[in-house]
Amino acid sequence: MSAHKARRVLDQIRGRSYQETLMILELMPYRACYPIFKLIYSAAANAKHNMGLNEEYLVIIKATVNEDTTVKKLKPRARGRSYPIKRPTCHITIVLKDISLYEESVVENSIRLATTQGHHSLWFAQPKNYSKGLQEDQKIRECIKNYVQKNMRISSGVEGIARIEIQKRIDLIQIIIHMGFPKLLVEGKPRRIEELQMNVQKELNYVNRKLNITITRITKPYGHPNILAEFIAGQLRNRVSFRKAIKKAIELTEQADTKGIQVQIAGRIDGKEIARVEWIREGRVPLQTIRAKIDYCSYRVRTIYGVLGIKIWIFVDEE
Repeated sequence: MSAHKARRVLDQIRGRSYQETLMILELMPYRACYPIFKLIYSAAANAKHNMGLNEEYLVIIKATVNEDTTVKKLKPRARGRSYPIKRPTCHITIVLKDISLYEESVVENSIRLATTQGHHSLWFAQPKNYSKGLQEDQKIRECIKNYVQKNMRISSGVEGIARIEIQKRIDLIQIIIHMGFPKLLVEGKPRRIEELQMNVQKELNYVNRKLNITITRITKPYGHPNILAEFIAGQLRNRVSFRKAIKKAIELTEQADTKGIQVQIAGRIDGKEIARVEWIREGRVPLQTIRAKIDYCSYRVRTIYGVLGIKIWIFVDEE
């Protein structure tokens, strides 16, 4: 395969997510798509099994191709004649990145740390072990969310998890789950918290460290952007108009006594061919004011038309 044929395929998948890349490679008519498809599939499998990364958050950040040696062969013809065949080869480099460790919410909330926002993870680690601690926190949060999603008893699909705080000590890991609807998980099975602890310990292979999980109820659940984003995502999966979903979410937020909200949705909204960004604001949302307590979240929802991004800013109070 020549570098030119591989390059026209790599230019179409560079910067895209793993799932979207596989779909593009299956639909493109070029013969170079199949070997590139196997290469990306193998790279994602290595990232999952060797590093414990989630395939849903993998993005192709680098896709390059370089020319290699040309294989020369002779094609036999009649009467002892032959003609040369030149088959060019190439080197393909694919680099995948897990974007779950670099969420944009870190940037939005970091400017308000020590004023109106606090850390969701409290622990200390040496610089060489810092990345392992981040990946461990990510696995804990994913394990809890997957368990809640499987065992929740609600038709709208809202998990109700506002945030998960993790506090690590030498021999103890304290996990505090702030939920808006804790009865949906605990009701009927009082031993579900113990079952959740066993699942997390089994997932992370904790032997010398004790794990403690507590659930805290939020008085006004729809005043938190994560729960509100899950509500909007559930409406979009059911093919409800995005304007109706946003207006209903704003009505629920007004019942929580908030001072302002801004909701933004980006992607192929309502199945349109061209992606666009739509947003609605209600009340005051002073993003440039540091003393303003603003809760922010970014949420991805998968629909039949593709992936949509939801961003929510809620102005709670001003100190």
